[in-house]
Amino acid sequence: MTTVDRLGKITLAAREIGLTAPAVTLQIQQAEAEAGTVLFDRTADGLRATDAGRAVIAAAQTIEERLSQLRDELTAIRGAGRGTLRLGAVSTAKYFAPKMVAAFMAALPGIEVRLIIGNRAATIAAIENHEVDFALMGRPPRQVPLRSYLIGDHPLVIIAAPDHPLARVRRITRSRIADETFLVREPGSGTRMSLELFLGEIPGRLDNLGVEFGSNESIKQAVMAGLGVGFISAHTIAMEVELGRLAILDVVDTPIQRHWFAVSRSDRSLSPAMAAFKDFIIGQGRTFLPDIAGLNA
Repeated sequence: MTTVDRLGKITLAAREIGLTAPAVTLQIQQAEAEAGTVLFDRTADGLRATDAGRAVIAAAQTIEERLSQLRDELTAIRGAGRGTLRLGAVSTAKYFAPKMVAAFMAALPGIEVRLIIGNRAATIAAIENHEVDFALMGRPPRQVPLRSYLIGDHPLVIIAAPDHPLARVRRITRSRIADETFLVREPGSGTRMSLELFLGEIPGRLDNLGVEFGSNESIKQAVMAGLGVGFISAHTIAMEVELGRLAILDVVDTPIQRHWFAVSRSDRSLSPAMAAFKDFIIGQGRTFLPDIAGLNA
């Protein structure tokens, strides 16, 4: 039912879970008969869960999570440090998440980690839909009940090509940098929201924020090509700055200091694998963040 609700089409859901469409239809009919009410509205756009349907889906997800936790608990009883961890990460975290996962798996080789990297919206959706156990991200969303564990600082900076006219200017004002063409992430991304706050006091500046790009890599390449300035995580540019391909601009009130968190839903208990990851993050998480101490504006 969860897959049907997510995809909206019985044929698509059947293909994803490896059943025939009639078999999925029969399961829905049986579930509705047991519930004594309609669980899905049949609309022109596909199937949409009713209030009763959403309640049944939520209960099913809770049961599935508890069974998964039970498997981990039984595995842990048979042999310490075993289980599975589903880890989500926003795309900017890909610059440190693999190294963190490798160290965690080396410390606890009995725990299998499945790492899923996506943009902020996809990562939040994965948390909402119980598709990940933990997520690495910046500002935790408010619409989901969460536990948040601080990993470390997350500085955001403004970058330009080394030959940009502002590359050697000191104490650039906010109004001056606002005149530049910004290369920005998609709406909803954490860095874009921070840039909107930074430029929000400039009248009319948010009406045309800049040219949108879907990844940090494309922004870096466009900045190196001289297409504009970028607002980006300092953790994504250490190598390019060291090699002289990018310059961090000395803009007043930057870097903007944000933070990295590992978050998990607070409405579910921690499995042994999740508890082990929580302890790992609290004890060692900060050490996996890229070293930006030597980056000079």
